[in-house]
Amino acid sequence: MARRKSRKSPRLTTIIWTLVATVSSGGIGGYLKSDLPVIGPLVQQVQALAASHLGGDDEQVAGAFPAPGATGYPAATPTNHPGYVQGYTPPGIDPRALPAPANPARRYPPATPQAGTNYVQPTSATIRPAPVQQAASRKPSDRLLIATFNIQVFGESKLGKPEVVEVLAAVVRQFDIVAIQEVRAKADNILPDFLSAINADGSRYSFLIGPRLGRSNSKEQYAYIFDTNRIEHDPQAVGTMQDPNDLLHREPFIARFRARTASPQHAFTFWLVDTHTDPDEVPEEVAALADVFRVMQTARADEDDVILLGDLNASETQLGPLGQIPGITWVVRNAMTNTRQNKAYDNILFHAQATQEYTGRWGVFDLESAFGLTREQALDVSDHLPVWAEFQIWEAPHQARVAEANPAMQR
Repeated sequence: MARRKSRKSPRLTTIIWTLVATVSSGGIGGYLKSDLPVIGPLVQQVQALAASHLGGDDEQVAGAFPAPGATGYPAATPTNHPGYVQGYTPPGIDPRALPAPANPARRYPPATPQAGTNYVQPTSATIRPAPVQQAASRKPSDRLLIATFNIQVFGESKLGKPEVVEVLAAVVRQFDIVAIQEVRAKADNILPDFLSAINADGSRYSFLIGPRLGRSNSKEQYAYIFDTNRIEHDPQAVGTMQDPNDLLHREPFIARFRARTASPQHAFTFWLVDTHTDPDEVPEEVAALADVFRVMQTARADEDDVILLGDLNASETQLGPLGQIPGITWVVRNAMTNTRQNKAYDNILFHAQATQEYTGRWGVFDLESAFGLTREQALDVSDHLPVWAEFQIWEAPHQARVAEANPAMQR
């Protein structure tokens, strides 16, 4: 939404936001080991950075992002990957059909979502209309598809299964950006190798990955994988939440992004907060995430779009203080998000008034239906399903002006 004026921050005693060492890949940036010493700003520098943005204008916002081509990638050019997605489509939004391209036969079915698949998700008609079938669609040039995906124990073993990697790569290509949870490996090649598989078809995806986190010996990393033709990240606003009271097993990984458009000063910018709660401490960690969300709402005076997403290990009825934040909303309602179709773990949350760029279109990506997999094959990919939501590429007030000037957008 439009840049808001500075406002007094609420009292927050348990969570501090800060930037720490983060690995990135793409363009000339290359790949850096995630266990290097801290290279990002420390708390004092972050506070100075936040202060410097008080009263920031559009020029300051635009200047925080690389100029087109600065990262080694060309300026935004919409790509035409098929977005085989399912969920709720509000009246007036019509999917654009695209036949599924043919793939040679292999042990797994072709890693290309199948057009005409009958996607089914339980949806309460008392809350919203029944779900509709969506055929394969191209990524709409005026919208962003933002997804979250817990790729169960994503490490060397899973990366060593070509048929699984092929499916995972095909899934990522359906979306503009995917927040990943549960990267679990001692080696540092997991994301670079996975990115090679994703980009084998000519795509231009890049990634950000956080440090290894966790209280046990089994550390995990968060990551963002994004289409650089469609999205760019703010290199000065990437890092991990600091949790001095150790309320969370794995502190959220945060980054700020912007849609690539012909008018960057009007493009949709937003925070993403990637999170994965511990299944044994869900109520406590979900409550802590309420503080995380509030902190991010006040992190910058020029940014009010905060999208918290990931594996909450909680359904919509178990969001506790997080779900009670005034104005907060979430996309997954009355739908299962795990592969066995019996649990609702994953979701995408944001402030409804602040993030008016949300189109109301969301879904749960059914691996079995999309790729013709058996349940066992789908479980080889992950025990979770990707969850996605759609957003306009323009900041909300600008989007209204564009729509007024272009009647074709008013559908």
